[in-house]
Parts: sequence; C-alpha cells; structure tokens
Amino acid sequence: MSHFAGKRIVLGITGGIAAYKAAELTRLLVKAGAAVDVVMTEAATHFVSAVTFQALAGRNVWTSLWDADQRGMAHIDLTRGADAVLVAPATADFLARLTHGMANDLLTTLCQARDCPLLVAPAMNRQMWEQPATQRNVAQLTADGIAILGPAAGEQACGEVGEGRMLEAQELVDALAAFLQPKPLAGKKVLLTAGPTFEALDPVRGLTNTSSGKMGFALARACAEAGAEVTLVAGSVSESQSRWYAGSYAKRIDVISALEMRDAVMAALPGQDVFIAVAAVADYRPAVATEHKIKKGAQTLSIELVANPDILAEVAARPDAPFCVGFAAESRNLAEYAEGKRKAKKLPLVVGNLVQDGLGGDTNRVTLFDDAGAHPLPAGDKLGIARGIVSHIARLMKCIG
Repeated sequence: MSHFAGKRIVLGITGGIAAYKAAELTRLLVKAGAAVDVVMTEAATHFVSAVTFQALAGRNVWTSLWDADQRGMAHIDLTRGADAVLVAPATADFLARLTHGMANDLLTTLCQARDCPLLVAPAMNRQMWEQPATQRNVAQLTADGIAILGPAAGEQACGEVGEGRMLEAQELVDALAAFLQPKPLAGKKVLLTAGPTFEALDPVRGLTNTSSGKMGFALARACAEAGAEVTLVAGSVSESQSRWYAGSYAKRIDVISALEMRDAVMAALPGQDVFIAVAAVADYRPAVATEHKIKKGAQTLSIELVANPDILAEVAARPDAPFCVGFAAESRNLAEYAEGKRKAKKLPLVVGNLVQDGLGGDTNRVTLFDDAGAHPLPAGDKLGIARGIVSHIARLMKCIG
C-alpha cells in the first residue's frame, strides 16, 4: 500500500556525513507515494550532490534562497500545502540555529515560515550530542512543538561508538508515517495480545501454531499511531518476525504459555480502555510437562490435555470490561464462526479472516463483524489492515464520526 499517497513532504538535508542516508530516505518516500521537495544546505552539497536527489525525487532540488522560482518566494511557497517538513540529517549547527530562530539560508528560513509540522532527525558525533548546549537546544525545540526523531546509538563514521547516529531511512519513514496518522485514540489506553503461545510437553517439545505475531504487532503500531498508550503482551515469536515491531510503539511484555499470557493480561488490565485479543492462544496444554526429554519408545504416545483459560471471554465478562475486540481465524465458514464467537462472548467487534489469507504472511484480508453486520476491508499489507481496524474501533467508540 502507498502509505504516503497524496502527501507532499519537504525534506531538508544539512551538512553531515549522514546525508548519504537521505538518498535512501528520498527513494523510500517516493516509493511509498509521497511527492518529495528536497532542500539542501550549501554544506550538504559537499557530501551528496543535488543531482542525486533530483533523480530520486523527480523534482527540482532547492539549495539557495536565490534559486529562481516564479515569485522568488521559495522559503514560503515550499511549505504551503506540504504535509510536513523533515530535516534529516539535522546537524548540531542546524539545531542551534533553529532553536534561536535564525533564518540565514533557505532551509532555516522556510522552517521559520513553515505552514506545516516540522520533524528533525539529529545526526552528529556522540560528544556533540552530549554537549549541554545541544541538549538545551533539543529540549527547547521539543517545547516548541518540533518532533525529534532519534538519534540512535552505535558505531559512528568517526569510529567512535555512542548516541548520535541518524535513524535509518526505513525507521524515519515509519516514524513520519506514524506522525501523520490521525489521532482518534488520543488519551486512550489499549492492551493487546499477539503471536502464538507455546505449551511445553518436555524441555524441548511443545504445542504451538504458525502465527507470526505480525498482525498483532501491526495493530500495536496502528493504535500508537492513533494516539493511544499501548501495552503489548507478545507470545513466542522469532527475531525476524519481531522486526515488525519497529520503534517504541508500545510497552512490550514477553510471555511463552497461555497461562503466562493470561496472568500478564490480567495484571495490565486495570485502567485499559480497549482490549484487542489478536494472539493465537493454544486451546489446550499438556496436563503434565515432563522434567526430561521424552525418549522414543512405543509406537504410540498418549498425552493428556487440559483446557487453557479463555482470556478474551474472561476479560469480556468482567463488570468493568474495556471495549473488547476478538479475532477469529478460520479455515471455512468464516461469517458463521466469527459471528458466533462475537455473540457467544458478547463482543462489540470481531475481526475474522481465513487462515489461508493471513496466517504467518505479510498481507491479510479481513472482515469486521459488529452489531451492524459484516464489513470487509480491502486486502493489503498488515499495517494498512491494522489502520483500517483501528479506524473502525474509533468509530464504534464514537471517538470519530
């Protein structure tokens, strides 16, 4: 999906070695559907040429207050109708000038004359970042309503290690997309579960399923983008699957078994406005988990199973229950089973999908079931689907019209 379709971003680039990352950032924004107007300081052109960005953005690149336009008003016209100005990298010098309202080149001038939000991605040597003056400037910019993205910690171009690295291009795209999302859940608290549970049979074996957790992680991000304070209780997911959990979108609690997930949910539940049960919780667990590995022996092995608690049903039955959302992943008869689950547990909303459409993959196709009937969402990537689900939740909670 083109998350930036119809958006226009002004990308400011200042004179730091991280300017090379801005080329990939431009490419990703354009790929996501954004129109990108690049504004470079004179120092930035010593690191990467304007021609590079002109080729990537497919638009003129601005480098001077004296660049010709129709009215000589680039510092004003560039931000009119723009959705955001993002400066990446933002050097210590640029942050200092911005803090004190200086307007001595095109980029600082348009930042002062802007008619849209401003975000900056600091990039500098770790000692420059740690300087009291830089920290004072960042604190003042934050107080002025300017969003600070990063920096990250790690190895720097100078060979030193510490905080001051600019965020990677994809991280900046994700952060900008989150920033631009509507905030219908502002002030709300959301608790989610995600991923599979693992029910131990012996020290090396257990019962689980193929859920990746991606849908739950995407919903955690979408809820945070919508302004909510999010707590995510995550089951057993691999490191490669955890990449979907990009950024600090939620307080994350890791668990393994259904009993651990139930305990974590109940501990986090007080004060929550919404509970979204996305996790594929095992319905049963072995009655006894053996202390040592079960050795191969008889041709058949009998395992006694006992039912796990139904976390969603338990939460929904509470007198102080939050707005509860269930998920129904079915292999057939989706409408019948999903609506049956919704009515049996007295839920305001159930999200249903066929396992062949979404389990473990990067895309999904879902239908939303509520008191008004069935509402299919267009197929797409899981983050786009998650944003659609969050919008529907916000409407049902009357957070938006």
